[in-house]
Amino acid sequence: MLPKIQGQAVGRKENLASQQIVEDHLKNILKKQENQNYKAWKTPYAPKNPHSPFGDFPKEYLPKEKANQQKVIEPVHETSQNALITNKYQGTHQGTGGRTSSQLQKKEEYRPAPPKAGAFDQRTISVSDFRRYYDRGDLPIKVDHQGSVNRIIWKISPEQLDYHHYLPIFFDGLREKMDPYRFLAILGTYGLLENGGNKILPVIPQLIIPIKTNLNTRDPSIIEVQLKVLQKLVLSGEMVGEALVPYYRQLLPIMNLYKNRNSNLGDFIEYNQRKRVNIGDLIQETLELFEQTGGEDAYINIKYMIPTYESCILN
Repeated sequence: MLPKIQGQAVGRKENLASQQIVEDHLKNILKKQENQNYKAWKTPYAPKNPHSPFGDFPKEYLPKEKANQQKVIEPVHETSQNALITNKYQGTHQGTGGRTSSQLQKKEEYRPAPPKAGAFDQRTISVSDFRRYYDRGDLPIKVDHQGSVNRIIWKISPEQLDYHHYLPIFFDGLREKMDPYRFLAILGTYGLLENGGNKILPVIPQLIIPIKTNLNTRDPSIIEVQLKVLQKLVLSGEMVGEALVPYYRQLLPIMNLYKNRNSNLGDFIEYNQRKRVNIGDLIQETLELFEQTGGEDAYINIKYMIPTYESCILN
């Protein structure tokens, strides 16, 4: 039997896909106060969307790029003009126009500051297989627009699907930032995990690469979604938590990076805790679930990858 999980937030029922849509609308409202528009998919890291619902236009119909584009010149330190002037009297040592000397100290040469490591910088998000399969109509899922909240409709019952084929595709779509891909990927993943039963455990090795790819984007919104899905995954069946232990070296480095990334607000209220979008708290919850469901070797493997983690069972 699965262990009793401490805390109420982990097992709480929530519509993660609808929550992401509401968050995007809220960020857009806040950005409009600065005369800006917020769209999650319009970032230099997100994959480019197709030109139309039928695909991209042929190259001969696209506007030609300007031949004489203005070159972007990187800012460099200004060089003193005196250093560029050659003294024609240098070397003669005669008269008043020869070499001069000064008691002033020489100015230090300009040295640019060392570059930042960029550990928390976002990485380029590659196009997911979920988008490619959905555009081709190969996924047995569609959006149901009835009612006030959108839902999904399965063309085939999830129990009848081949989990070795479909579950990694849905996990790969969790890094999408544009609807309906994101909406369908999140709700589809939850639906497969709720109805998978014994089919989930054999597919664990195929899920590691999509999970690692999603975490390595270092996009906070994608990491939040992936952490919540990981919590759902370890509670979806027996032995799933223990099956993840050999893959901690692929999954935990990003968690170690963001574990203490919290804001020190003093006595102010952190509303992200109510929405469960605080990365530090989500990582702590996920690690505790890993320890509770991972068996005897879970804690020592977590401690090896995240030295600051403290056991929730032994202490």
